Amino acid sequence: MRVLIANDDGIASPGLALLAEATRARGDEVWIVAPERKWTAASHQLSFDTDVVLTRREIRTYACSGAPADCVVAALSVLMAETPPDLVLSGINDGRNVGEDMAYSGTMAIAREAAMWGLPALAFSRTKGGEMGLREQDAVRALIDLLWAARDDWHHEGTWLSVNLPKDLPAPLAGACIGRDKIAAAMDVTAQDGERITCRIRRGRPHTLSPGDENTAIDSGHVTIVRHCWFAHAPLEDATVARWQSMVK
Repeated sequence: MRVLIANDDGIASPGLALLAEATRARGDEVWIVAPERKWTAASHQLSFDTDVVLTRREIRTYACSGAPADCVVAALSVLMAETPPDLVLSGINDGRNVGEDMAYSGTMAIAREAAMWGLPALAFSRTKGGEMGLREQDAVRALIDLLWAARDDWHHEGTWLSVNLPKDLPAPLAGACIGRDKIAAAMDVTAQDGERITCRIRRGRPHTLSPGDENTAIDSGHVTIVRHCWFAHAPLEDATVARWQSMVK
């Protein structure tokens, strides 16, 4: 099986190495296309009107000058255009991705981009501070084995899975609802000079908990799995649109 791995923490990140070794342990043909540097909260940025450079580091391993989503586009349209991957893996992100992170996270954007190409994708994130040894590698490999074998249960048009790993692995599985835990809730003023105000986004998250949400499941030591869909929407009722139309002059 051919597997593409990308991330948003950069090609030198320990989480990427753990995910790659877990996947190679399955006997898969692993391709890595990862950013040259860390892209925190890169979201689904794409690099238009500028060159994206791919630099070969090892066999089937490339550093990408662009953003996380660029890595997927470059892999699928340049490096693997003739023989696309069977599965796309993202991560393992250094820190959980929950709630509103679905919009901010480059890790999630990689899986979302893969879903837009019709490919099954898993976005892995993990609570900070966990070990990265053979025990953890085996746990991640077992998760990939399970979710690949069960792909007919979750892979439909536009969907991908967000998999949050607790600090300690292996761990039991839990489904969860999307909670609320917004980062970037404030900016702090660092300098002010006349008409110019300099600010910096405050780091950290409130760690909001609600029954059945991702944070609650992760904090209880579970591997937390949520399915997302890039074209999910909340349609307006026909009567609402008709009423608005009647108000158009």
